[in-house]
Amino acid sequence: MTSQLEPMPEDWQRALAIVAHPDDLEYGCASAVATWTDAGREVSYVLATKGEAGIDTLEPAKSAVVREREQRASAAVVGVTSVEFLGHADGVIEYGTALRKDLAAAIRRHRPELVVTLNPDDTWNGTYWNTPDHRAVGRAVLDAAGDAGNRWIFPDTEAEPWDGVRWVAVAGSASPPTPWTSRPAWNAACARSSSTAPTSRPSPPKIRRPTPAT
Repeated sequence: MTSQLEPMPEDWQRALAIVAHPDDLEYGCASAVATWTDAGREVSYVLATKGEAGIDTLEPAKSAVVREREQRASAAVVGVTSVEFLGHADGVIEYGTALRKDLAAAIRRHRPELVVTLNPDDTWNGTYWNTPDHRAVGRAVLDAAGDAGNRWIFPDTEAEPWDGVRWVAVAGSASPPTPWTSRPAWNAACARSSSTAPTSRPSPPKIRRPTPAT
């Protein structure tokens, strides 16, 4: 018997992909993004850093220019025109309230129904150690999706609270977190989990493994 991934939900119009570095989305999600934009859906990118520490032979200031340019060009290929860089330092992103606030503010600005992020687990499928930036951003995204809807958390952001996040999709995670509720997770090649945003303060995240469709 071959396990099948459950299909992605299709009843949404706006998605926001939040990752740590340029090219994070190209290694796993860009084909899904192209499919969505081809269908007329709106997808925006938010990157915590410009990936300035990612090229050993190029100093960070110059690397940041190259990688930002490459990311914008790559996004355009799959139909994404809105690409934001939050200015965190590559390689040393710290999980905490400052990061959560930046991400919650981005969610409030873009008002997505679907949020996409990258594997927040310690490893890639138990084999390779994940980077600190991926872990910090992935986990902060899961928290920020709930923070964005609570007017009393980070009340000084410019945009109004947004509680319209219906799903959080996590790419590349072998044990997808299902934040806020215990409703069943869904899965796809890009997206590894989902949940429905709460109308009140979120409960602690629960960890669920996907149940293969038969």
